[in-house]
Amino acid sequence: MGKMSRKPVIGVTLGDVAGIGPEIVCKVGSTGVFEKDVHTVIIADESELKKGIEVSGKSFPYIVADSIDSAVDSDITAVLATDRFDAWGFPYGKASVEAGYNSASKLNKAIDYMVKGYFNSVSFAPNNKLMMKKAGFHLNGAIDLCASFMGYDGLMCEFSVLGDIWTARVTSHIPLMKVTEHLSVEHIVDIIKLLDSTKRKAGYDVPHIAVAALNPHAGEGGTCGSEEIDIISPAIELARLEGINAEGPLPADTMFYNLFRGEYDAAVTMFHDQGQIAMKLNGFDAGTTVMGGLPYPVTTCSHGTAYAIAGKGIANPGAFDSAFSLACRMASNRLKNPCE
Repeated sequence: MGKMSRKPVIGVTLGDVAGIGPEIVCKVGSTGVFEKDVHTVIIADESELKKGIEVSGKSFPYIVADSIDSAVDSDITAVLATDRFDAWGFPYGKASVEAGYNSASKLNKAIDYMVKGYFNSVSFAPNNKLMMKKAGFHLNGAIDLCASFMGYDGLMCEFSVLGDIWTARVTSHIPLMKVTEHLSVEHIVDIIKLLDSTKRKAGYDVPHIAVAALNPHAGEGGTCGSEEIDIISPAIELARLEGINAEGPLPADTMFYNLFRGEYDAAVTMFHDQGQIAMKLNGFDAGTTVMGGLPYPVTTCSHGTAYAIAGKGIANPGAFDSAFSLACRMASNRLKNPCE
């Protein structure tokens, strides 16, 4: 099968072994989705997977491969250990630099295999960003880490996904007091266009995008802030001139009410919590993050390592299930449309 596999090949990593990653991956894998219309290769030491099997009480057929070629050619899910790592030496709920280094390194290897053509997409379980930073990796969010592994430094944005609803943010991991200085017509247009194009790559025909205002009540005609008049409205008009179905600027509170009622299927927000609060309130255990703008499809859970419940067998696998499903969908669409 190799690089010419007829089915999409999905690379998976288990995240931080002290968290719920191995558990939720095993719970999702036990449903059979790892080999339903796709082929899955897990980049992990087998001990990491066995730790997840033990705590979840769930398993699935797999082989331990000795090379990337044999892993891709396997008839069942393959586990490929790119280096030795004893997961049993890391207790649940306890952060460590060693576990952070391991999870980042495994993600690096999965992305490297994708860049080389072995994988069509990658989906990874939750990592501990602080521990990865302490291990020497440079990142603000997971998308920075993925981009660095790909050698990519262009436009990117983390998209939050809940079912068919996608949200993007113009600014992300910066202090709230600096949001306004990072807003510009050009950047807002770029994010609207990126959201539209990425959602199309996932198989949606004509995304209907709501664009949030920055100020309360959309600035109330300039009496409560002028960003809507000076920056956001011109950006929306430029996007519409390019054929994008975008509306706004809309007050964020009513915009999200209408978004979840189905009036729109996507939204652009101006800062991190403006959209994240609404998305997580509506589906914390099912939320997915798509690394928008990267040259290759990458997805993950919207939640973190959940150390507080790690090792108890009670973690909800919904978010990883959604992330893996979306990775499969994007991989399949990429195979059908290789120029995208």
